[in-house]
Amino acid sequence: MDVERLIQRAQRGDLDAFAEVTRRFQHMAFGYAVALLRDLQQAEDVVQEAFVAAWFGLHGLADPAAFPGWLRGIVRHQAYRVLRQRPRASLSLETALGVPANGSAPDRRAEERELIAAVLSTIAGLPSPVREVMTLFYVHDCTQQDIATFLSLPVTTVNNRLHAARQQLKRGTLTMVKDTLEAHRLPDDFAARIGRIVRTREGVVEVLFDPTNLPDPLTELTVSDAPRRRAVTVQVVQLLQGGVVRCVPLSPTDGLTAGMTVLSAGRRIEAPAGREALDRAVRLLAGPVREPDRAPELLPTGIKVIDLMCPLVRGGTVAVAGELRAGTSVVVEELCRRLSREPGGVSIFAFIPPHDAPERELQEMWAKEGYTGGTAGTVQTFYFLGQEQWTAQRLATLPSVDTVIRLSRDLAQIGIYPPIDPLASRSRLLDAGLVEREHAETAARVRQSLPAASADTAASPEAEALRQRARKIQRFFAQPFYVAEPYTQRPGVTVGRTEALRICREILDGAHDGLLEQAFYFTGGTSEIRAKADELRTGSKP
Repeated sequence: MDVERLIQRAQRGDLDAFAEVTRRFQHMAFGYAVALLRDLQQAEDVVQEAFVAAWFGLHGLADPAAFPGWLRGIVRHQAYRVLRQRPRASLSLETALGVPANGSAPDRRAEERELIAAVLSTIAGLPSPVREVMTLFYVHDCTQQDIATFLSLPVTTVNNRLHAARQQLKRGTLTMVKDTLEAHRLPDDFAARIGRIVRTREGVVEVLFDPTNLPDPLTELTVSDAPRRRAVTVQVVQLLQGGVVRCVPLSPTDGLTAGMTVLSAGRRIEAPAGREALDRAVRLLAGPVREPDRAPELLPTGIKVIDLMCPLVRGGTVAVAGELRAGTSVVVEELCRRLSREPGGVSIFAFIPPHDAPERELQEMWAKEGYTGGTAGTVQTFYFLGQEQWTAQRLATLPSVDTVIRLSRDLAQIGIYPPIDPLASRSRLLDAGLVEREHAETAARVRQSLPAASADTAASPEAEALRQRARKIQRFFAQPFYVAEPYTQRPGVTVGRTEALRICREILDGAHDGLLEQAFYFTGGTSEIRAKADELRTGSKP
């Protein structure tokens, strides 16, 4: 479809048509912004702002054929605004332009900064008309005809200016400019980063994006509120069906309405939500409130440590918070896998530690299992940036939170997976005495015994027996997960609550004092424990 028809459709409110226009002109606009600003990151920001301004001003464009020149004027206006806002004191190019890719080593980042600085300094030394054409040509292999259309110039003039650029730059310098601009061009998914609000309610915003290129949970989005001349920041907390993401605000959202444009820069949020925002989010996002006259019902997971020490409530809410590298997202995914078909379901609020490494393995799990990162059957999952100092006691004070699962890095380091800390986790089913007496008493005995597991030595034979029993319970709580099977090469295990309670009581009563603690590690129920004990005793598999 030609540009004029796309513009006409976009003027009637067709966001898909405008996204196609964005795809066709995004690299031109980026190259033009780079030529004006000589700053790659600022150029990308300017192009995003320019397309938002173009969307809102499109109804005033009388001649659709004039769109290229009209867009160029918007980019120029946005770029000059940025130039006026720059401080008068000069900044080093290393400071202003050094935006390295994640994961590069320090020496590599320094080399990249130096190269970018040299290239942009070279570009800055060219006359403005020559600089514009050369940047457009090399930033994304734009054709001479495309450049002529965008700059409203004859093709012969474009060719003459390209020739002049080649004459003024040495061959080696020209190659460096070409390679650097191509390596740092606009992301291919730039156009797909433009979405629109489809629904709002109180502090929750739902945004429609290209279903094949959704922003991940914990991504920061910017809503363009043109009538109020402001930008509102929201964060993605849940992925829904049909290309919709659910977001909560990081700044005031009064006045946001359906149809507003939303931009995703692909950046992860950096600051955890405040207590007030978190309280509001839990209240708004949690599932249906249970009937007040109906007693809470336990929701079994088949995960020993959870069912015994911090049981879930059917139809309730659970907060999962972990320390750095404690596998918070893996525990959340396992709960989704196990509970997605359970009547009543559960709402999970996952608090991912700041600066946690990107969990590529988790994304692979999602792709293999078909999980969307948001809703799986009767389970809803919401992702927030957490803080390591958030304790179970603090999270338990959030409204409507029934269970808090706290993950410990120390347990992960000694190989206890899932590294759920029974001493730091809690459930209102236990706190309020809403489980049977036997369960409550066993959980209390376990909680009382576990501190002994970390002792290096015992003062007496009796104390040593208690220490060994505590270590067996600690290792009994280690359990293979279904979602981790491709990585552990161990099949996932489900253990019923009744059996788990019985084994814990037997350990505490000394019934298994004759078994090595390794027999309880990463196993399921009694039969597996016995089989592993036999294997350890004979030195061979049964």
